Amino acid sequence: MRFKDDQRIRENNMSYNAIKKTFDIGDGRLIEIETGKLAKQADGSVVVKMGGTMLLATVVSAQEAKPGTDFLPLSVDYQEKYAATGRIPGGFLRREARLSDYEILISRLVDRALRPLFPDDYHADTQVMISLISADKDIMPDALAGLAASAAIAVSDIPFNGPISEVRVAKIDDKLIINPLLSELERATLEFIVAGSANDIVMVEGESKEISEEEMIEAIAFAHQAIKIQVQAQIELAQLVGRTEKRVYNHESNNPELKERVYAATYDSVYEVAKSGSSKKERSEKFADIAEAFALTLGEDVDDETVFLAKKYFHDVQYDAVRNLILNEGIRLDGRDVRTVRPIWSEVDYLPAAHGSAIFTRGETQSLTSVTLGAKDDEQMIDGAFINGYSRFILHYNFPGFSTGEVRPNRGPGRREVGHGNLAMRSLKQVLPGQEENPYTIRVVSDILESNGSSSMATVCAGTLALMDAGVKITSPVSGIAMGLITDEKTGKYAVLSDILGDEDHLGDMDFKVTGTSNGIVACQMDLKINGLKWEVLKEALSQAKEARLHILNEMLKTIATPREDYKAHAPRIVSLSIDKEFIGAIIGPGGKIIQEMQRETGATIAIEEVGGKGIVQVFADNKAAIDAAVGRIKAIAAKPEVGEIYEGKVKSIMPFGAFVEIMPGKDGLLHISEIDWKRYETMDGVFEVGEIVKVKLLDIDKQGKLKLSRKALLPRPEKKTETENK
Repeated sequence: MRFKDDQRIRENNMSYNAIKKTFDIGDGRLIEIETGKLAKQADGSVVVKMGGTMLLATVVSAQEAKPGTDFLPLSVDYQEKYAATGRIPGGFLRREARLSDYEILISRLVDRALRPLFPDDYHADTQVMISLISADKDIMPDALAGLAASAAIAVSDIPFNGPISEVRVAKIDDKLIINPLLSELERATLEFIVAGSANDIVMVEGESKEISEEEMIEAIAFAHQAIKIQVQAQIELAQLVGRTEKRVYNHESNNPELKERVYAATYDSVYEVAKSGSSKKERSEKFADIAEAFALTLGEDVDDETVFLAKKYFHDVQYDAVRNLILNEGIRLDGRDVRTVRPIWSEVDYLPAAHGSAIFTRGETQSLTSVTLGAKDDEQMIDGAFINGYSRFILHYNFPGFSTGEVRPNRGPGRREVGHGNLAMRSLKQVLPGQEENPYTIRVVSDILESNGSSSMATVCAGTLALMDAGVKITSPVSGIAMGLITDEKTGKYAVLSDILGDEDHLGDMDFKVTGTSNGIVACQMDLKINGLKWEVLKEALSQAKEARLHILNEMLKTIATPREDYKAHAPRIVSLSIDKEFIGAIIGPGGKIIQEMQRETGATIAIEEVGGKGIVQVFADNKAAIDAAVGRIKAIAAKPEVGEIYEGKVKSIMPFGAFVEIMPGKDGLLHISEIDWKRYETMDGVFEVGEIVKVKLLDIDKQGKLKLSRKALLPRPEKKTETENK
């Protein structure tokens, strides 16, 4: 029986035909891609390994598209298994729950890199799943997720115009590095995730410390060289697997006669509406009227497929008309030229009860943003498998349905809201003061009240204004701009658009968001919908973006130019104290008794932690009296007696030779009978009462720590009597 079991194991092992491809990322570190061993019932699956970090990526795609689908239903999910880092999840269920914001952000990075590379006419439901199954604490998995997803597609038969890959590029100690260690990122002056194919860049996202446009282009170009190596490895892996042939599909119905009819009947009218420079609502209504008028010409007995195709072809008409208008006449939907930014107005201190607030409106996009200042206890706890800890800066972005005139249920933030909020957070984080200058936990909330393009950039601008209104001493104001691109491959014409509208994002070829101060770029996010972006076009887009964001910054500074000198009167106050760590326990007390009593009696919130061998105490309250009371009690506990200082003490006990006086909580000193007064006392009877307050001076602290006090030293010395007076 034992032999049979062993034989079965050997036979099972033989069934796993694992195929591996290993490559050097350029500095001696290796990445291994393995397929054929795990998840073999998926259309494609791989394990990507770098050091102790391992990602399992799978892809499954339906053979046929669902009826009436004219887009790619792609879902990308990245999830971290807590076992990968040797941790057990928190919460009641103790299991992985919904995706965290960090996992959502990585899912979005991979989605945005993959989506443009699927064929335009491929509409089958497709699901990509990436799991962190093992983690090296210093090797970040997000830079490997795009490689893993693309490799899974490469070894499948799913149509894909890749492969692609993603890398992290960072400048550390003035040197560009691919996929740096987590411990190295603290010293980085720029950090971007860059995705691309062998020929083109398709996605960029990251942050930097006020770098130049030239420095950004250099980093992207450096990343692309590393991407090419990873793309080639996937091609070679697919060849080893033998899955170079992709499945045949036909997901679109076509009616050339109907298409020609739609164009003939509607193109000129759509072009004129696009050229009229009308508002978003008026333009939408006019486009709808043109579509409805054509639909009536189809008759009453028209079948569903014809109705579906007519709508599709009308969208194509809008796509061509808007793009041709820009390329041929340089006119945009709202009447602007390609470089003009929409009208801007802003206001601060709009919400009287907030600690800081601002309205920023650019064209038909509007953000109402508030700033709330909190204590250390208000820090956000981040409890992920790979990333965990606390954050003192929180930014939330909300995008309700009414902002676009839609009826949409409010079910919490979606992936888009998480992504837009993260971009704004990255931008503003770069200019926040250090903890010494700003001890607060800061929460910024941007509510988008109107939206017609670039609401994330409006959040950056409104956030800057609200922070300055709150009195937060940011190092420089930040503004942001969303750039677009319209291209024509046949003619070679292109147009870079500043401050794009929602329709220009939808109908265009690029969404390139750039944020920065007057000194340089602090964050960016670029998505391409076309294969390829020439370096000359990228340089032009960055130059035009700089011009636009500096214009926006100048408009913002007309409202408020520098942070307010002080916080609002109703804003809470924080006082930070540094104490010797030996007093931390005394302030907290047994089971937290002392600190809880101080908070209850003073109304202040007190937080204490050990940092660098010292105790750092933060006292937080919304009024000065509470802070003063709490600070006084903390100082009393943590203070050390100083020789020569004067104290008001309480008589604790009376002895024949003097009195013991408590000059600080728990610190008694001896007031000897000879130090009570200049006159001589023979006995302590009637001199003091227990509990009496007496002012004393600390004369000395002996080697045993005993305190020597004097009341006599504070009294005027009596003048010596003359000989006559003595007689």
